Amino acid sequence: MKQPNPRYKRVMLKLSGEALAGKDGILNFDFLDNVAGVIKKCHDAGIEMAVLSGAGNIWRGRSGGAIDSCRADHMGMLATLINAIAIQDALLRAGLKARALSAVGVDGMVQRFDEESAISALEAGEIIVFGAGTGLPFFSTDTAAVVRAAQIKADAVLMAKNIDAVYSDDPRKNPAAVRYSDITYAEVIEKQLKALDLTATIFCMDHQMKCYAFELKDPENILRVVMGENIGTELHN
Repeated sequence: MKQPNPRYKRVMLKLSGEALAGKDGILNFDFLDNVAGVIKKCHDAGIEMAVLSGAGNIWRGRSGGAIDSCRADHMGMLATLINAIAIQDALLRAGLKARALSAVGVDGMVQRFDEESAISALEAGEIIVFGAGTGLPFFSTDTAAVVRAAQIKADAVLMAKNIDAVYSDDPRKNPAAVRYSDITYAEVIEKQLKALDLTATIFCMDHQMKCYAFELKDPENILRVVMGENIGTELHN
């Protein structure tokens, strides 16, 4: 039986930081290995992959309490670097070439991001893992993911989250919440849905980027989306 062609050639995969958490620690290494295994399947299917994770398993800027908001966000950026290094290591264990790139300078641990090097590495078959968000406070990792996607000329952004689709309300609290399989960015903004943060939503709309939101609980969903299965929610202009 002939295998279907991938829906996309180059994608940005945004991983939920919370989904990476272990029960007794900040990282679930078995789950990370499962995610890396699915990324390898995507790579073997000819898909160029870049990865960026949140830091909800370690630290969110809004967790700072009395800490200055800029410093709290800086702590969040460092947390994403911890995740980036862990993801890179899992990819290497899976037999892939993987490179972690940081938006801020951390000489001796992670290379500094630049567009040309990132695109060249993707074209050479490496998996790129982005850390430190945009390098600026006040911008979420959702925003970082869509900005980096535009910079590397990705065909789509895959938002692998803790929920299976975009809803009109939190389905865990409201059983009457409407589930969307397809929605425009204008509708997301008009309905004030929590699909992406507002900055990321407007950026995607302005740059005509395709985005797909789905659940990371089953890492095979990553492969299903890139191969064209209709799961989760497609967001577009």
